Amino acid sequence: MTRDTDRPTPCAVNTLYGSDAMAEMLRRFDMPYVALNPGSSFRGLHDSMVNYLGNHDPHMLLCLHEEHAVSIAHGWAKVTGRPMAVVLHANVGLMHAAMAIYNAWCDRVPMLILGATGPVDAAKRRPWIDWLHTSRDQAAVVRPYVKWDDQPASLQASLSSMMRAMTITTTAPMAPTYVCFDVTVQETAIESLPTLPDPARHAAPEAPGASADQVSTLAQMLAEAQTPVFLIGRVSRDEDDWARRVALAEHFGARVITDIKTGAAFPTRHRLHVGAPGFFLSADSVEVLKEADFVLCLDWVDPAGSLAQAAPMRDDVKVVNATLETLLANGWSMDHQDVLASSLSILTEPDTLVAALCDRLDIEPAASMPPTAPAPQAQKPDAILSLDALSHVLRAGLAKDEHTLIRLPLGWDGRNCDFSGPLDYLGYDGGAGISSGPGMVVGAALALQGTDRMPVAVLGDGDFIMGATALWTGTHQKVPMLIVVANNRSYFNDEIHQERVAQDRGRPVENKHIGQAIEEPDIDIAGFARAQGAEGIGPVETVAEFEAALAEAVTMVRAGKAVVIDARILRGYVKEMAEGMTAEQD
Repeated sequence: MTRDTDRPTPCAVNTLYGSDAMAEMLRRFDMPYVALNPGSSFRGLHDSMVNYLGNHDPHMLLCLHEEHAVSIAHGWAKVTGRPMAVVLHANVGLMHAAMAIYNAWCDRVPMLILGATGPVDAAKRRPWIDWLHTSRDQAAVVRPYVKWDDQPASLQASLSSMMRAMTITTTAPMAPTYVCFDVTVQETAIESLPTLPDPARHAAPEAPGASADQVSTLAQMLAEAQTPVFLIGRVSRDEDDWARRVALAEHFGARVITDIKTGAAFPTRHRLHVGAPGFFLSADSVEVLKEADFVLCLDWVDPAGSLAQAAPMRDDVKVVNATLETLLANGWSMDHQDVLASSLSILTEPDTLVAALCDRLDIEPAASMPPTAPAPQAQKPDAILSLDALSHVLRAGLAKDEHTLIRLPLGWDGRNCDFSGPLDYLGYDGGAGISSGPGMVVGAALALQGTDRMPVAVLGDGDFIMGATALWTGTHQKVPMLIVVANNRSYFNDEIHQERVAQDRGRPVENKHIGQAIEEPDIDIAGFARAQGAEGIGPVETVAEFEAALAEAVTMVRAGKAVVIDARILRGYVKEMAEGMTAEQD
């Protein structure tokens, strides 16, 4: 006899507990899901979500690791722009999740993280375990990379903190917030539900906008510029915002540069888009920046570093920086990057500024245009698969399916990026670590359910292996998705670094694979996927094998399956990636 592991037996609630009120507060936030890995510190809240709420509104997403819970919420937020709730067990679960929280912080996505601690009152602690899972200041583990945290001591304070955390995480610039509940508050019986804060009366404040004078000054600068350049970074997934960005660039004939660290921001095949999106500026982008007399940075990640790649910039170049970044800069993390010298700094969300400019200048949003991407290059069927060949086969194999690229690996050639809308690509994970990929795919795929878009990701083998058990949550929820693992059997990013060090020191580059190669024995990627309930295909090693695998995978994803292809590729980065890494090191 099988059981529905997500549908609880109906329960008559005769006595209410503090955690029932917390669960009801979650429901009022209108969140469809809450991601968690279970733990005793929030056993009261867990029971309330099951037996008081009936495991719906929100529905619990069981995750096999706390880092996956946060990564899934991260992927969800990248599509929806809205937070998912995450519940983490005590200090130990929070420590597990710390890297994923840092990713979400660096990527500026909203997330409501709820934690719990053993009884704050030492007299109520069980021997051993409650002492291990109680911290005096639990949020200290993640405080440098959350916007706000609290450890309330009463039920009413807990409900108030939940409301405050929700308001703060959804206020731009967005980033995670964290509230830690006392287990005793959760498990204390109450006579009735207290008055809960009303989310409708706690709306997130609008972010600062450009003043009329700033908009006027910027419009004048643009009108006077002969060779304007837009650096477009973290922007919204909204179609209207996309159309206004295109219209503004067309109005001023501005060249546009985008990157691969952030999501699709501008049509990559547009006549004004220059260079290939990458983790570093392409050679073409550098040349355009060198010729610019005006640069508008729209929440661009690392504007000072990017402009330094085009150094020396002329003294007459005017730079305008539109971002809310200064509101999150702190002394612990250097994710705020180097300080930018600018002629004008505007504390605003980039799309708010673009809309204000368009309104002032009576610029109508640009009409959507069909992509004019060149056809993928035909590959020799018997050729050993490379990352470049994989990208061409993938483009051809997905040409008839509207899809969202959730993730692309280091080394991806941006010349093969055909982005014509804001959901064509979601960007990287913010913190530039590894293991977040599978969880973010699951979260984004959940958010894309009900649309016509096929969720697709290309992940490195190291990223996939570290985070592969996140797939179980997706298959348990029957979420269709396609993951192609670009499997070079190595932590190859660091092989590049070892090669550089060896060259600098006059030592043999032939040794760069030692301590990097994931071989002897090989890892069965497809078997790993099947162990999580997904369909596993491969390994495939030639172009023809990958073409056949991709066709089979697309058919299965259309039928509602989660599919992973183990695509074994030659080791090697594209020339632009290697040059970018060298430039950064120099």
